Amino acid sequence: MDSESGTPTRDSQLKWYKTTLCLAYQSFGVVYGDLSISPVYVYKSTFSGKLRSHEDDDEILGVFSLVFWTLTVIPLFKYIIFVLGADDNGEGGTFALYSILCRRAKVGLLSASHAPDDDISACSSQLPLKETRGSVLLKEFFDKHHNSRILLLLVVLLGTSMVIGDGILTPAMSVLSAVNGIKVKATGLDENYTVLIASLMLVGLFALQHFGTHRVGFLFAPVLLAWLLCISIVGFYNTVHWNPGVVRALSPYYVYIFFKKAGKDGWSSLGGVVLCVTGAEAMFADLGHFSHLPIRIAFATVVYPCLILAYMGEAAFYTKHKEDLERSFFKAIPEAVYWPVFIIATLATAVASQAIISATFSIISQCRALSCFPRVKIIHTSNQIHGQIYIPEMNWILMIFCLGVVVGFRDTDMIANAYGLAVITVMFVTTCLMFLIIVMVWKRKVLVAIAFVVVFGSLELLYLSACLAKAHKGGWLPLVFSLVTLSVMCIWHYGTLKKHSYESHNKVCLDMLLTVGQNHGVTRVPGICLIYSNVISGVPPMFAHFVTNFPAFHQILIFVTLQSLTVPYVPLNQQFHVSRIGPQEFHFFHCIVRYGYKDARKEIYAFESHLIDTVAEFLRTSSNDWDTGASGGEMIVNHQQSSPQVDAVVPRVENGNGGGAMQKKVRFRGVGCNNRELEELEEARESGLAYMMGNTCVLGSETSSYLKKFVINIVYGFLRRNCRRPATALGVPHASLIEVGMVYRV
Repeated sequence: MDSESGTPTRDSQLKWYKTTLCLAYQSFGVVYGDLSISPVYVYKSTFSGKLRSHEDDDEILGVFSLVFWTLTVIPLFKYIIFVLGADDNGEGGTFALYSILCRRAKVGLLSASHAPDDDISACSSQLPLKETRGSVLLKEFFDKHHNSRILLLLVVLLGTSMVIGDGILTPAMSVLSAVNGIKVKATGLDENYTVLIASLMLVGLFALQHFGTHRVGFLFAPVLLAWLLCISIVGFYNTVHWNPGVVRALSPYYVYIFFKKAGKDGWSSLGGVVLCVTGAEAMFADLGHFSHLPIRIAFATVVYPCLILAYMGEAAFYTKHKEDLERSFFKAIPEAVYWPVFIIATLATAVASQAIISATFSIISQCRALSCFPRVKIIHTSNQIHGQIYIPEMNWILMIFCLGVVVGFRDTDMIANAYGLAVITVMFVTTCLMFLIIVMVWKRKVLVAIAFVVVFGSLELLYLSACLAKAHKGGWLPLVFSLVTLSVMCIWHYGTLKKHSYESHNKVCLDMLLTVGQNHGVTRVPGICLIYSNVISGVPPMFAHFVTNFPAFHQILIFVTLQSLTVPYVPLNQQFHVSRIGPQEFHFFHCIVRYGYKDARKEIYAFESHLIDTVAEFLRTSSNDWDTGASGGEMIVNHQQSSPQVDAVVPRVENGNGGGAMQKKVRFRGVGCNNRELEELEEARESGLAYMMGNTCVLGSETSSYLKKFVINIVYGFLRRNCRRPATALGVPHASLIEVGMVYRV
């Protein structure tokens, strides 16, 4: 190979290395803030309870040994090696694991409504693996017991709710812990001032979120790197200066000594030790913002060794200064560098919150796309990394709750108890889902999955039991948060399913619609009408209701069904599925538009132009002798192929009639296709577009139970009225919108 032919390869490799290192650098400011700031409060929280009566060297070294092995087993072994490999086409988090099970193992409730459309060939290039006895038995169990599917979804939603609760507790805990460091030097400072400073920092943190993960990552990464450098240097200094023998505690033997001497009090203190892995789940949940390799490189080469040095230095210092164990991390900072380290620590705690905030945005986006969360506005902040998003409503809601926790609790020990319970619950849910992934998706032997659960799940259960024991001392807070969030998600999902079920069971056959049209003398008006509904086939009841009360509709009707599939992304050439409804002369079409739960939705004008071009291509590729029966024909249009039948494309111009402004004018010359229909489509497009949607009110039937009426009429009705309207979420122009009022009794 000559130098010229080799140059592109070297350039592409250099570009790949540069991109990977750049993402690894950004990950410090987004993914690892929470994990990196944990040395500020781990020892203080651990020795604040019953362990305060066990402050000998063996207990201090035992806690360090526990921290070391917890960091090694959970973030390094579990997440970096195993869990990151269970991504859903580059997406991570609890819901991503569930979507894999829905699509690949067909055991989820979400797969029931999307199963016919989840076979996206381009979304997974993996060859099907041979079924094992364990995977077959598990699938048979889920098929036989429908309640197991419900339980699985509830477990997933519980883990998701805990992540959202974690997004409230992490900023409060991190910022308040750092600000309390002022009291080390200003012992007489009133508590109200520290609360005020922490609150102002939180407001500033959430105000920065609209800039997006890309900019926030570049802004925060230097702060985190400076923080990791500081704590590693201070840790190394303290180890050498105060007690080099602390290195012996890297042996798990000191864990045995710790429990032997501390006993039940040692078990109770695990609620503080578990805080050393806060933010580990964010490595997986934030996977969509980056990728596997940058996250692994950043943790293995920088974060992990720096944290070990920091905890080691703290343990060495506390063996010589036991009176400072219950005070503050900042006592272990040498006097000469106290204020620089304190300033960096204060900034780093604000950065620490970014990991879980970004993860919260990702998980809410996944839940919303799969009808498990009310409609919220999602802004994609990067053109290169599709997973980088910002949700304004949730950003300000999180900020309000964070301020409420800081002002209401003021005590980091109480917040720590709540924090630890939220963190370890999410981790245990991930371990349980990984058992199903290993057996049913990876097709490994059940013994391998059992070994995974025994190694990681037993450790997490130990921590979980200790955290639950402190539920009355602040641990109730994440339980309340998660219960409220879980209820909202379950009720929204239940109400949405009931609405879709009503529409599917009450859809109108075409013959009945035509009969109604003949009896009422329906007239056709120029233009195109896009009718949005959830009906996969047939005519939605909303349109029949409209025709009955207003016997006129447009020259061309396109029934549009938007589907969110249990895959992150749907290839562009598989997004639009076009078919004809009824005889050719009626000009009725049905288009199913399929999106993944991480796909960015196009603006309405680009979407409508793409949709009409798809219908035109459908007509062009249809033969002249197309069957004109009721079933019509159907096809999946590949938008990546160029069409020789398109004569010219003129830039979109403003349409003066207000209905479907900014139209894209395309002139077709039909070669082997129906010229007349193409001409009518073009004429209708020039006449303008209208959009029809149902404004539905879902109510419980008169025979429903009081609980169902409360859930549907009151709670679901409240959520539906206060979330973003479908037309607003889709960006439909108000002047071109036709809303049809409907009441559904479910």
